[in-house]
Amino acid sequence: MAERVEPDQPNVWLQMQGICKRFGATVALEDVGIEVTGGQVLALVGENGAGKSTLMKVLSGAVKADAGQMRLNGAVYQPSNPLEARRAGVAMIYQELSLAPHLSVEENIMLGMEPATLGVVHGREVRRRAIEAIKEFDNPELTPHARVSRLSVGSQQLVEIARALAIGCRVLVLDEPTSSLTQQDVERLFELIGRLKKQGKAIVYISHFIEEVKRVADTVTVLRDGKVVGSSNVAAISTDQIISLMVGRQIEELYPRSARQAGEVVLEIEDLAGLQKPESASLQLCRGEVLGIAGLVGAGRTELLRSLFGLEPVRKGKIKLGIYTGPASPVRRWMQGAGFLSEDRKEEGLALSLSVADNVTLSRLKGFGPLGLVLPSRQDRATQRWIERLGIHCGGPRDRLSSLSGGNQQRVALARLLQHDVDVLLLDEPTRGIDVAAKAMIYRLIDELATGSPAEGRPPKAILMVSSYLPELLGGCDRVAVMCRGRLGRTHRIDDVDEHKLMLEATGQESGS
Repeated sequence: MAERVEPDQPNVWLQMQGICKRFGATVALEDVGIEVTGGQVLALVGENGAGKSTLMKVLSGAVKADAGQMRLNGAVYQPSNPLEARRAGVAMIYQELSLAPHLSVEENIMLGMEPATLGVVHGREVRRRAIEAIKEFDNPELTPHARVSRLSVGSQQLVEIARALAIGCRVLVLDEPTSSLTQQDVERLFELIGRLKKQGKAIVYISHFIEEVKRVADTVTVLRDGKVVGSSNVAAISTDQIISLMVGRQIEELYPRSARQAGEVVLEIEDLAGLQKPESASLQLCRGEVLGIAGLVGAGRTELLRSLFGLEPVRKGKIKLGIYTGPASPVRRWMQGAGFLSEDRKEEGLALSLSVADNVTLSRLKGFGPLGLVLPSRQDRATQRWIERLGIHCGGPRDRLSSLSGGNQQRVALARLLQHDVDVLLLDEPTRGIDVAAKAMIYRLIDELATGSPAEGRPPKAILMVSSYLPELLGGCDRVAVMCRGRLGRTHRIDDVDEHKLMLEATGQESGS
């Protein structure tokens, strides 16, 4: 059982040495070791499937290592379950938050650790400890009685961290903490990490965003194929070197951009408004171009794409898709040549319980058999083509989609759009939550689709892409427009804007009209 230990000097607070873990024939971790000092942030990076999650599950007591040793401040640390790990001072904040949304902030903070006598919870003590924990954050949303379901995602994440602080954690693991946060919440999180460092906390920071790693971390350890392939002070290693260690090769150009020629207008919207958002949006999208939509979370970007695809009602305005005018259902949009990639692939973008083949072909089953029948062999042949073209790592077309990593699931979602052979691709956060190698593949695919190949009979596609990650908009788009408070500004040529200008427009400090 893990025992609570108190550090007596500012030394290495967490040590993991020679950690090995196998799942059947799969080697998940092989002789992995990390060290984190109190008052230090260690960034743990690697592609999806590199072993980061397994290593942290070992640390948190959720998985038992086959070999190796862990120490907290020099004392042997062997938690048999996550509760023991928390009691020993190790807290995990997962990307998918583990809160009880129907309970209050104070109930979530003390959940499972309520002070009680003979089964009777001491309500005043619960409230006192909760108030003490949330003092750290200076967030008006965080009040003891607030219902967690009514909080923003950023505030919910702070509740998780408050819960970790309430038990006196000394090692805090943050797994992709900014993937669903607004820019303002990201800044607040970074400020909090700075304060926790000054308090002597040892922090493990997992992220696919290398620029975040460079900003917030002191040291970085890179995992690849279950092994440590490099560790360094952050100041002594470049972004390109980190990426090369992650993927095992040099990525020559993260954002490829071939010579593109804008053709005819294939999508036109004028003063489009939904029931709430967007309030007003006008644009023209041409075949052979990538048009990016920037803006803060909640500005109405997702609602714009969903309105175009028929998933949200349209209150007024004009939509013209090719020769078709007016709103339409998603089924008709597929038939008219438009495909939609949802930002939430797990909840509405994919059917995780079905096979890779079913997901790739689900929107277009015609032609897979006579008399309306669907022959699995024909499905598999069609799917195998996309597995090979997009580099989807799986055992075959019949693998259950839930067994694939996030990056490979995203490739499957894109394969469905390509299988349907749509002319207009509406992409909402196409690289969210995936590693740098998968991102590079998607950027390359977007470039290939926008460029086309007339010699092979593949005309250029038109791509409308929403992203919260400004570097990918500036790196891969031909034009960009900014949405602010439900209103879409005018489009800019990509050479005429930078991150600063886009952020000014997104925050309403500079008009894009």
